[in-house]
Amino acid sequence: MAKVRKSKREKIRDEKRARKRGRELADQEERSSKRQRHADDKTDPDNNELFTLDPHGDETLNDDSYGQHDAAGQFQREFFGMLDDKEQEYFRHADEMLELNDFPTPEARTLFLSSVYREAHGKELKLASSQSCSRLMERLILLSTTRQKKRLFAAFAGHFMSLITHRFASHCCEKLFLMSAPVVTAELSGKAEEPDSEDDEDVDENMRETINASMEDIFLLTLDELETHLSFLLSHRYGSHALRVLLVVLSGRPLNQAGTKSLLQGKGKEYITVEGASIGAALGSEPRVVPNSFSMAIAKIISDSTANLDPTALRVLAKHPTGNPTLQLLLELEITTSAQAKPTKQTKKKAKSEADEAEEEPAASGPSLLERLVPDAPASFADEKSAACEFVNSMLYDPVGSRLLETLITHCPGKIFRGLQTKIFVPRIQSLLRNDIASYPAIRVLNRLGKVDLSTAVEQSLPEIGTFVEKGRLNVIKAFFERCHVRHATDELASLLQALTKACGGNWKHIVPKLCLLNEPAKESKPDGFQPPDSKNKSALVTHGSQVVTTMLEIPGATSKAIQQSLLSLTTDQLVHLATSSGPTAAILTSALAVPAQIPHFHKLLVAALLPKFFEVAGSQHGSAIVNAIISVPSHATTNKKNKEEANGTPAVVPFYLKENAMSLLDQHEKELRTTWLGRNVWHTWRGDYWKYRRHDWVRWAKEVDPEDARVAAMPKPKAEEEKEKGKSVGKGSGKPAGKAKGKSGEDEKSLKGKADDGEGKAKKKAKGVKKGEAKGQEKEAKDAEPKAEANGQEETEDVEMKDAPNGEGTSNEAAHGEDGKEEKKKKKKKQKKEKAGEEATA
Repeated sequence: MAKVRKSKREKIRDEKRARKRGRELADQEERSSKRQRHADDKTDPDNNELFTLDPHGDETLNDDSYGQHDAAGQFQREFFGMLDDKEQEYFRHADEMLELNDFPTPEARTLFLSSVYREAHGKELKLASSQSCSRLMERLILLSTTRQKKRLFAAFAGHFMSLITHRFASHCCEKLFLMSAPVVTAELSGKAEEPDSEDDEDVDENMRETINASMEDIFLLTLDELETHLSFLLSHRYGSHALRVLLVVLSGRPLNQAGTKSLLQGKGKEYITVEGASIGAALGSEPRVVPNSFSMAIAKIISDSTANLDPTALRVLAKHPTGNPTLQLLLELEITTSAQAKPTKQTKKKAKSEADEAEEEPAASGPSLLERLVPDAPASFADEKSAACEFVNSMLYDPVGSRLLETLITHCPGKIFRGLQTKIFVPRIQSLLRNDIASYPAIRVLNRLGKVDLSTAVEQSLPEIGTFVEKGRLNVIKAFFERCHVRHATDELASLLQALTKACGGNWKHIVPKLCLLNEPAKESKPDGFQPPDSKNKSALVTHGSQVVTTMLEIPGATSKAIQQSLLSLTTDQLVHLATSSGPTAAILTSALAVPAQIPHFHKLLVAALLPKFFEVAGSQHGSAIVNAIISVPSHATTNKKNKEEANGTPAVVPFYLKENAMSLLDQHEKELRTTWLGRNVWHTWRGDYWKYRRHDWVRWAKEVDPEDARVAAMPKPKAEEEKEKGKSVGKGSGKPAGKAKGKSGEDEKSLKGKADDGEGKAKKKAKGVKKGEAKGQEKEAKDAEPKAEANGQEETEDVEMKDAPNGEGTSNEAAHGEDGKEEKKKKKKKQKKEKAGEEATA
């Protein structure tokens, strides 16, 4: 038989299959060799490489099954097992339900949570350490009641060390600590949640004891479990984050601040939340009240975690990327807690009397963390070879260690800071500010300098302003302007402005383009993962330059005037670029609309320059805030405080016709605006519906002088609300004016009646000395004088009531008044005819 020949296509296919088979065999051999190495390392207790996990690798069953013994040989990471397929499917569906938070009522969500907790009973440790279901555990913690959080503490008890050192379970522990912190404050104030009625059939005695205990005791029991491993957790990749969260909870610091968030988690951490749930309000942005036992626990953590660290180990930890933030927090908490607990004179006297009575010597306490970092400070700063000087000099130029030095400078006592200032920083402040890394600790020093020392530092650094601009040390320039304004150093501000103007080209109009890099050509943008380092550096420079411009805008006088003139010299395209490119550049225009005008008609000219591309600015992410800020600027200036206006500039004013033109441009693009959330926000802020359907109300609202809050209150309201307010005003405010009007009218009536009576008496006296015919005529005149006087009295009283009456009542009174006047004229004519007839008869 003839041999079957393969085609070229089949040969290529077979070759690809052979290569693929070879790669699979090579991968299999590599995996088997890795397993063998892991098995060998597991038997070797002195090997420390196992605990350093690959940041990009997935943790397998073998990764969780082994661990590392500490010095006491007590800790070994546990493996809690895996969920089966049905359980994973159920919990994955529950995770999707909680993420959407699409429940008809809060009661339905509560029932769903209870069912998930019943299903998860006994599987909490598996859920927390599962890659796919740990997110569900975090969402459960976010929505849990106090009782359910205590159940989780009870389930995690005895395993916290394994959990907080786990890649996924550590995030669950951090979330549990954070969300349980407000419960401690609520229990102290007596506002804790009442225990809800749940089925406790599946709860054992130990868990029931934990549920009935206070959250303060639960936290202290957790710390007791971690007590022997604190020094190990300082530099652990996952455990250090959990330790920081615990320290923040114990210290009572605000939980919902930007500084706290950056301290607890990195930029790339996934933020787990629930749609529609108000979680940030529960954490709060204000300091919390914590029990005294937490302060004692912080002191014990600091002493226990650093007790076994010698000076060399402290320096290594200070330069460690993971250990440095934890060491910063420990140092800050030690300084702040010792400052708060500083004894007063009375407490010192009590302590002395108690010591004399007891006749006991006080226990010798070890040196604090600050004393161990800079021993014998501040006297040791005078010696360049001392341990304190060597520590500061070694940290100055280290990218990681300089952050610890910033914390030390910011929070250290005054004595130590004066030693750092006079011996180390001030003599070489000029060279330190030029350095990319050492400039940050130097800026912290500038923030604590007094006016005299700050003036000296400015004089030394004035020749370097041009170098700062060229090298991108714009944060240094910002610090100089900011601190000189705070310390009221006006001469230094003028010299700084002159030096900056010279560095930017010798003219004020070049300051903003130079600092915000407006004249540089734009490069093609690429995806975030492929950005070259130059583009990242440029964005940082633009951010720092925008901060300098914003700071200078807020300083009244020539400094703000220079920036305003520079903004007015920009073209429309450059202004649009500032408004739409980034948040810091958009903040420049937002601040410019809020500060007083140092140049006549500054705000009007700035808004007029933006009008040609107003819709483009309104539809952008950053520019929409600028458009919303324009409508909040008053349309007319108030002239109440002329002296302050002359010193600090005229208040911000945007004329009405510019707002009207801007609104007409937005009206032309209404459909495009309504397609996006930002556009709808702009349309709502500018009251676009009133512009279309109730133009006169929009005009009245836009012409108000008051700011936005008062302007919203002045908007027309529905008829039902207007009627309610009218009823309130009639019931409250109409009593006093009406009473005054009545009193005035009563007095006027009395005086007029008295005049009429006097007229009657005079007429009667005259009638006695004349003839009978003349007496009759005079009596008729006296009688006719009475209705005239009464009519005049009514007219005057009605005029008084008209001043206090509402508009509608005034118009009705005027109509009635007109009819009475016609009747009175007719009566007068009739009376005149009768008087003439009587005179003719007497004659």
